[in-house]
Amino acid sequence: MNLPQTPEPIRNPEIKYTQIFIDNDFINSESGKTFPTLNPTTGEKITDVQEGDKADIDKAVKAAYRAFEHDSTWRQMDASKRGYLLSRLADLIERDRLYIASLETLDNGKPFKNAFHGDLDMCIRTFRYYSGWADKVCGKTIPVDGTFFCYTKHEPVGICGQIIPWNFPIMMAAWKLAPALACGNVVILKPAEQTPLTALYLASLIKEAGFPPGVVNVIPGYGPTAGAAISSHPDINKVAFTGSTEVGKLIMEAAAKSNLKRVTLELGGKSPNVIFADANLDVAVEWSHQALFFNMGQCCTAGSRTYVQEEIYDNFVQKSVQRAKARTVGDPFNPSNESGPQVDEEQFNKILSLIESGKKEGAKLECGGQKIGNKGFFIQPTVFSDVTENMRIGREEIFGPVQQIIKFKTIEEVIQRANKTEYGLAAAIFTQNIDHALTFSSRVRAGTVWVNAYNVLSPCAPFGGFKLSGFGRELVCLTAITIHIYIGIILSLFDCDYYARLYWYNTESV
Repeated sequence: MNLPQTPEPIRNPEIKYTQIFIDNDFINSESGKTFPTLNPTTGEKITDVQEGDKADIDKAVKAAYRAFEHDSTWRQMDASKRGYLLSRLADLIERDRLYIASLETLDNGKPFKNAFHGDLDMCIRTFRYYSGWADKVCGKTIPVDGTFFCYTKHEPVGICGQIIPWNFPIMMAAWKLAPALACGNVVILKPAEQTPLTALYLASLIKEAGFPPGVVNVIPGYGPTAGAAISSHPDINKVAFTGSTEVGKLIMEAAAKSNLKRVTLELGGKSPNVIFADANLDVAVEWSHQALFFNMGQCCTAGSRTYVQEEIYDNFVQKSVQRAKARTVGDPFNPSNESGPQVDEEQFNKILSLIESGKKEGAKLECGGQKIGNKGFFIQPTVFSDVTENMRIGREEIFGPVQQIIKFKTIEEVIQRANKTEYGLAAAIFTQNIDHALTFSSRVRAGTVWVNAYNVLSPCAPFGGFKLSGFGRELVCLTAITIHIYIGIILSLFDCDYYARLYWYNTESV
């Protein structure tokens, strides 16, 4: 396979934008307050960013309202022109891809090669895909009784508040913005306070692409202030949030109390990854390793409950420990490293605390379990065996590089155990038995099910979960409740094109 080259990163990217973005202008916050954004590799401050709060959200809502209700430029724009603007934005992101990926690595700590080949690729593809949807959102005619002609049309919701997480900042911004803009909505976007820099740079490209003033506004700030103001604002028509279940509940409550605004929530997960004895063992070990350790374990879909059939359990554990010990952790700008630091000290301490709970509750620590160095927020790749679901590490979302391997016997048993969780975001099964694959994928309660693969995502397919993993779907122009199942028939590790495309930069020789 001809794999793309990884360019040399910009190790000290210039910080170009630190103000809030309203009405196509970068301005200071009403309060004048700022907050620091830190480099998780060192723990040191990168820069100070203007802190938006309720007054700034009010100002952004007024700008968005003008753009949506009074300024005919956006509302009366041809749908194909909206598509052109989204396509133009994708071109500008492609032009500045090296800089944006470097900025993402600096602010977030993810390996540069992952940011460049993964996050930026998905971001660009998402804007390009939805640029094609802009003039294809249409209604239908409906035969009704009597001498009447009935038809439906799809209208934009209006002002959309969008609150994005810190684990995939630029990609999540694209997932939120692209479908909303394709349908003619206007947006107030709040990036996570840990990682605001790429969203602010994206705002500059939105202006350069030619979007009218007020259509997109970006307000960095904290959840209890700026985020709460979005959730409770009576003139915001919808809020879309990706983050923790705890915060999602608060957002839903505030939305209900304010104006019953529409809500889309993509929340936590504790996803089952099931390995049957007939699976290709080496393939299943590698996919399961990536399912958990990719992005330092900071994935809502992480395969964090690894169920392994008892016939191959010991062998799977042994190979998984070998793979985890071989995983390189360090400077995310160094192409030899597969993992960087956790995003911040709070997340770092939470993960170490859960590792300690696993040891105390009787799980067997096979490897890892310690911090790395005295600078930054690095944690060793960690593997536990003999895990049960009554342990904290077996039921709580860790959001870190901690693999929990659980033994099972039969398909009926593992389906029941897979579903016995408050979450329902994703699941996977590794088997060569098509009956097992289809039975599991039809009965497990998860928004996405992978067969002989993991973390296969596309801007063409909806994404979301059930239960405390939230409701509604990302990446849709029309609302739908969808379960999507990806089936990959994998004969060997090197036969899987998707694996090579997504993860090659984690396994290439250097």
